[in-house]
Amino acid sequence: MKLAIPPRLLLLLATALLVAAPSADERKAGRFLGAVETEYPGWFRESFLDFSEDIDEAAQAGKRIAILFHQDGCPYCNLLVERNLSQQSIVDYMKKHFEVVAINIWGDREVATVDGRQLTEKQFAEALKVQFTPTLLFLDENGEQVLRLNGYLPPERFMLALQYAHGHTPGRGPSFTDFIRQRAPVPSSGKLVAEPFFLQGPVRLDELSGRRPVAVWFEQKHCPPCETLHHEVIDEAETKALIRQFENIQLDMWSKTPVTLFDGSKTTARAWAKRLGIHYAPTIVFFDSDGNEIIRSEAMFKKFHTQSIFDYVVSGAYKEQPNFQRYLEARADRIRAQSKDVDIWK
Repeated sequence: MKLAIPPRLLLLLATALLVAAPSADERKAGRFLGAVETEYPGWFRESFLDFSEDIDEAAQAGKRIAILFHQDGCPYCNLLVERNLSQQSIVDYMKKHFEVVAINIWGDREVATVDGRQLTEKQFAEALKVQFTPTLLFLDENGEQVLRLNGYLPPERFMLALQYAHGHTPGRGPSFTDFIRQRAPVPSSGKLVAEPFFLQGPVRLDELSGRRPVAVWFEQKHCPPCETLHHEVIDEAETKALIRQFENIQLDMWSKTPVTLFDGSKTTARAWAKRLGIHYAPTIVFFDSDGNEIIRSEAMFKKFHTQSIFDYVVSGAYKEQPNFQRYLEARADRIRAQSKDVDIWK
């Protein structure tokens, strides 16, 4: 005997099921983890963002201008403030020698540049091709760039950067790379961290032209951050799958290892690192298949950012989106739309 269900009840049941079933837009998005809000020090300069005026006033006080590019929720900015700027020696040195002006890379406040342009904060950051936060730009008394730090540096290296930015005159004296080398000499013994994806044999970049994108890993011996990168940051299978889509070359940034560049000219790892302005190990410089530099990773980054840099290059996203921070946001949104969590501080 079949049970007869009134048509009206069937319609109600079908409607209830339809309402209960989540659409693609209603599926629960993954969580966004790791963002940290930061309270910046009260001793930062209260600026009207007229940099000619700021530079003049700082010079009269015997100081230089340091521009800090930051963004809301940036854990690396928080690390700069809560780890570096919580150390009295660093704070005292910065307050004595610099006026720090904070710029939100997505902000809309008006900025008057040294060359007379009127831009918003985000236009100013874009014009200077700020790809990472924090980025610190140090200017001398004439408004000339003394040093630029792209990303977070730990306290010891950060203090050396401050000393260089305070005492260096553009066009004179040692490069920052040589300055670091003189004050933080690298022991001559030890080994680089080996990886199976590194190319072996003579370094012939000219033979890689027209193939896959190239990642050149500048490292050094007895380098704790290098070991952290290899053993903790890139240890996931998904990250290594991205890395294997590159021609990967590892160089000791202080060595005399022969290198043939993309144009066929010959140099050494040390000379090339100096020419490229490599002053921090590890630094990974990314090139397209024709040898044009795309972006570089030259500070401390966690897993999500490191993986994203490789994906940014190998996917070709940089061709459509020159702003890496916007790409990061879009990539995080795509991952979260798949109901996966994104942890930018893992």
